[in-house]
Amino acid sequence: MLRISVVIPTYRRPDLLFKCIGALREQTLPLAHFEIIVVSDGPDPITSEALHTWTDKPANLRYLPLPQKAGPAAARNYGWQQAQAELIAFTDDDTLPTPNWLTGYLEAWKEETLAAFTGKVIVPLPPYPTDFAQNTAGLETADFVTANCACTKQALVLIDGFDERFTMAWREDSDLHFKILGANIPLSKVEKAAVIHPVREARWGVSIGEQKKTLFNALLFKKHRALYQQQIHAKPPFTYYLTVLSLMVALLGLLSMHTITALIALAVWLVLVLQFSLKRLANTSHSSSHIYEMLYTSAIIPFVSIYWHFYGLIKYRVWFV
Repeated sequence: MLRISVVIPTYRRPDLLFKCIGALREQTLPLAHFEIIVVSDGPDPITSEALHTWTDKPANLRYLPLPQKAGPAAARNYGWQQAQAELIAFTDDDTLPTPNWLTGYLEAWKEETLAAFTGKVIVPLPPYPTDFAQNTAGLETADFVTANCACTKQALVLIDGFDERFTMAWREDSDLHFKILGANIPLSKVEKAAVIHPVREARWGVSIGEQKKTLFNALLFKKHRALYQQQIHAKPPFTYYLTVLSLMVALLGLLSMHTITALIALAVWLVLVLQFSLKRLANTSHSSSHIYEMLYTSAIIPFVSIYWHFYGLIKYRVWFV
């Protein structure tokens, strides 16, 4: 008897995906009682070929590629819409569900038509993690993340699933959370339903590219203004604006031959960048490579963050600073 469906969005990460599926095969829930739906976010020959040649592929696995890349929200929608069970669990391809993950959700579910659940996320960290790893560890304290949650199909139908305008892995989980709250769907925390979320390898300077995600803060704010202000309230900090302004004043001072003004403004910029770097280095790795990365990215992040913030404001026609 099929009791629960698992939806996993993925894209060109078969090594991570196979580890996730391997963990699902170790569930205390018998394999016959759940299905695994892997949805590729667009044409993905790497994952398709890996699954095709996998001789030990579990029988309860279905692979469903999207016709074109549309983001994890679209992939999750396609997955739950194809699911056969009434209760649907979501996780990501870079997680390792613990053995009692699915039984935890099934024990908490009393077969209500409308119900939603969120589980526990464990992010193992070394004594001195990188800044990227420290940020990933924020998943442990988040109220609701799609790396570990479950909803009934009827609940997803009622709130129209994930908003596919969130085309990156950012704020689509908060949007789903806020829609659940807005529809008064019962939401429960299930500690037993835990997944381990190892910190994946990240390229040097990854935090600069991560700033692009902040454009979706504007969309979330536009849709759920009150809840956004209560629970997230994310915006570029005042020091970001001051960092950008001080460097602009320094450059203008040099161009207009106001040397003293330029030197003072440049000193302010250097102090702000150093303070930001030290803040990010607190309780993190002090390797020479990581220190250099923090200095370099701390000088650039304020500019990139403000750019994407205002890009989002213009794109979604909303205003907050």
